[in-house]
Amino acid sequence: MSLILRAFPVVLQRSKPFAFISLPFYRNHLKFKLIKPTKRRISVISSASPPVETLVSDSKPVLPVKDTLEWVSRTAYCGDLSVDDVGKRVRLCGWVALHRIHGGLTFINLRDHTGIIQITTLPSQFPDSHSIINKLGLEYVIAVDGVVRSRPSESFNKKMKTGMIEVAAENVQVLNSVRSKLPFLVTTVDDAKESVKEEIRLRYRYLDLRRQQMYSNLMLRHKVVKLIRRYLEDVCCFTEIDTPLLSRSTPEGARDYLVPARVQPGMFYALPQSPQLYKQMLMVSGFDKYYQIARCFRDEDLRADRQPEFTQLDMELAFTPIEDMLRLNEDLIRHIFQEIKGIQLPIPFPRLTYAEAMSRYGSDKPDLRFALELKDVSVIFSDSTFKVFADSLASGGIIKALCVPSGAKRFSNTALKKGEIYNEAIKSGAKGLPFLRVLDDGEIEGIPALASSLDSKNREELLRQCSARSGDLILFAVGHHTSVNKTLDRLRTFLGHELGLIDHSAHSILWVTDFPMFEWNSTEQRLEALHHPFTAPNPDDLQDLSTARALAYDMVYNGVEIGGGSLRIHKRELQEKVFEMLKKNLGIFLRLWTWELLLMGELLMGWTV
Repeated sequence: MSLILRAFPVVLQRSKPFAFISLPFYRNHLKFKLIKPTKRRISVISSASPPVETLVSDSKPVLPVKDTLEWVSRTAYCGDLSVDDVGKRVRLCGWVALHRIHGGLTFINLRDHTGIIQITTLPSQFPDSHSIINKLGLEYVIAVDGVVRSRPSESFNKKMKTGMIEVAAENVQVLNSVRSKLPFLVTTVDDAKESVKEEIRLRYRYLDLRRQQMYSNLMLRHKVVKLIRRYLEDVCCFTEIDTPLLSRSTPEGARDYLVPARVQPGMFYALPQSPQLYKQMLMVSGFDKYYQIARCFRDEDLRADRQPEFTQLDMELAFTPIEDMLRLNEDLIRHIFQEIKGIQLPIPFPRLTYAEAMSRYGSDKPDLRFALELKDVSVIFSDSTFKVFADSLASGGIIKALCVPSGAKRFSNTALKKGEIYNEAIKSGAKGLPFLRVLDDGEIEGIPALASSLDSKNREELLRQCSARSGDLILFAVGHHTSVNKTLDRLRTFLGHELGLIDHSAHSILWVTDFPMFEWNSTEQRLEALHHPFTAPNPDDLQDLSTARALAYDMVYNGVEIGGGSLRIHKRELQEKVFEMLKKNLGIFLRLWTWELLLMGELLMGWTV
């Protein structure tokens, strides 16, 4: 939430304050006091930093803007013009993206939501327009009347969609000018390195959203949502139904945001973490295939893939087996990738069970664009004299290894003992980073006590299991299986980026299935639902629900979970037993079973901006 709040600072100007009327980024209504283009002192206060005072000055004189309100009607869009429009008279509106003077002529690039077009002046024919354009600054809002013409052949710009044409300006009107120095450039070259801090971008979100990358992100989101709606409704016969935002709390994986009920003091609504209750009601009510583009709220710590407010595709189907559910969503995602990017995804998607994913990659959302795999080498060290390994095995822990091709020369002893790769291990919770190097003659070196604890037989078995060759580096993690997997997963991801092992042109998509139904909360000393308490157990595991596999599934793309779901429990007795195991009193949900639930499945796919 702090990132969002930082997007809306309190900005104070000594002559008169700005007043925010509404919080959303698309409703920033500001009160301005017109001031002269002289140096002035501005104080900026944000939730993340102390007040900072800077002196700024206008790079351009403020051009006169008509005091009366006037609406200008444009006849064309910048990015839509082409050589077919040569000779056409047009009126364009937009922002000044680039300003330059060359050979007595002044050129600007004019930008609107469709793209950029070059505007040139004709000093002898239209001196007034030439004079106005000379005084324009970046991000001025202007209207230009002129004629589309071809550029000279030596001035063609193949990097621009409109690079073969320009508009000769005959009349220019300044609709709004910029009265302070821009905090960052809105228009940059395509390969410019991102140098603006995220905090600055969020503080000036209205400028940030003018940038081509941000605009493209929002347009991509729009196209994906439109495709989803068309596919689900026209191909799969789904019904879109909006559910309430103000409701009672439902059991999910995070804390709720609460809204006080004015008419019932002491009572609160909960903003939905998902439309859990309502979609189950819809299934009981006989709506066979439901979906919605749902707004959800979760009070949890911020991470790269976790936001307090986000949007997700939420769908529920009646009378569906798990294979039909997976097939439908594979077809949907395959359709989106093909239509938006022309990418063909595999048929069917590969699958890994949760146990396989954790064993081989240490993660339930593995990135399979590179091939580093973890190896359990506990047996090799079962009689080890290396105290760290022996103590861990004695206390029920495990030992896993990660072989890094050609890593022996890439990482020095210093790097492995206190460098960046060592710090990655420590950040994951490890107490150290044991390692061995494979020498050219097949011998090993590294942590002396570890290397000397291996006889020739165990050394050969270790190299065989890890597929290690001369010049390779073997990293180890020891302890409880959860912490071991966490450490090696983090190291695997770090090495994939650091060594350039990731094929960025590849598209790795797969299903991870057979999740555990429950996980143990050591802090509260109780079981918790790994997915949610309505997830159905595998029918083969009903004898012991505490260790049962769930009929749950996640879709993983390039190491990121992009969707997940499960089949539902539809038997009251089983649902009551699950609630008892979780020590939850959820009578409101059990009322649904008064009329019996039907077989149903769900899937949720999330995205945010």
